[in-house]
Amino acid sequence: MKKINLKSHYDVIIVGSGPSGLGAAFKIAESSNLSVLLVEKKKISSGGLRNDCKQNYTYPVGFPFEHWEKEEANELLEEVKTHLNPKMEARQNIQKYMQRAAKIGVEILSIDQAHVGTDKSSELIGSLINKLENLGVEVALHTEVAYLYKDKKALHVKDGEDISFSHIILAPGRADYDWMQEQMDTLEVSYSDNIVDIGIRVETKEENYPIVRDYYDPKILFPNKVRTFCTNSGCAHIVKEKYKGYFSVNGHSLSRENERNNLVNFAMLKTIRLTEPVVSGQQFGKILGEMVMQLSGGSVIMQRVGDFRMGSRSKKETFNSDLYDFEPTLKSAVAADLSLSMPAKILRDIWKALKMLDTIIPGVLHPSTILYYPEIKTYSNKPNFIDKNFMVKEGYYIIGDGAGTSRGITAAWASGIRAAKGILEKIS
Repeated sequence: MKKINLKSHYDVIIVGSGPSGLGAAFKIAESSNLSVLLVEKKKISSGGLRNDCKQNYTYPVGFPFEHWEKEEANELLEEVKTHLNPKMEARQNIQKYMQRAAKIGVEILSIDQAHVGTDKSSELIGSLINKLENLGVEVALHTEVAYLYKDKKALHVKDGEDISFSHIILAPGRADYDWMQEQMDTLEVSYSDNIVDIGIRVETKEENYPIVRDYYDPKILFPNKVRTFCTNSGCAHIVKEKYKGYFSVNGHSLSRENERNNLVNFAMLKTIRLTEPVVSGQQFGKILGEMVMQLSGGSVIMQRVGDFRMGSRSKKETFNSDLYDFEPTLKSAVAADLSLSMPAKILRDIWKALKMLDTIIPGVLHPSTILYYPEIKTYSNKPNFIDKNFMVKEGYYIIGDGAGTSRGITAAWASGIRAAKGILEKIS
């Protein structure tokens, strides 16, 4: 990356270099001579591109119905492909699973997908950043925007100066929901924050979940707003990610060049929509995460299915007994009891969905299968947009998973394109 000296003014500033920010930057740079600054507080571009980099190219996956129609989404997905150059995963022999699912009220979506792998994602990101710089975009990594001003189109860089702008696109991602709320409060932009996804991550042997041999990341929808999410196989492992006050588990897998460990992991998530008196989905998720921190002594918890079925907590001394034929990939997780820390309604719906999944794919609920908790996705500070291009105030746009305009890499990139089009229309 080129070292830059920040100017005092830019035509467009984009805060956040995840897929939505990159999508906006490319569209503006390729379509105009506007001066563009892309700001990222981390040392490398982040978001879903950095973590495993699974991409879905079939509507409606990732595209909230309230913001997207099929025709426009498909048009923008073709544009996304020109930048990410996806190599699609094979998808075959899934009809038998779809037929089993349909009989019990479950839907398996057939999705075009690509996968890069955590070990290769940095190369892709580096290539994209270099292309942006060659197009004239100034990229400032490890540069944090402290706050925006209410009475002028300007922001303050932490440990730096004020920078003014004509247009700004805010794309900070899910993790910075509290910062985003502070800026919307400053700008007097109204928003709702009542949705969160709560769930577990399942880890088992590939032979217990053979669908992944034919369909890399199966998208399966169950009753009661439960779904599978982010399946990893081949060389797959589970990690814990630090949030403010708690850890959340997540799954990664490396590219096909790596030796297989024959394990699979995937999330089972339930979407929670809160109403009065508790309306903050982010705060609700944080409370649940903090509870697990207390019960685990500062980590996340795990439980074998065999113990869960018996109503017994998993214990450290028996977790890797002869009954169980694989060890957990997340060694720092604490053997415990999910039912002590997960709300009963959420646990009941997820367990019901898992039993339905075991009917469709027999073996996934083998006694050795591990359930990790929590996996928390704090998706949406949903602003009240004033136009279709995600503008919230004249010259201000908010996009990406953290704004509820997308769920996933490709839809986030498409959100960036749409916001960029809004700016380009304003100046034309």
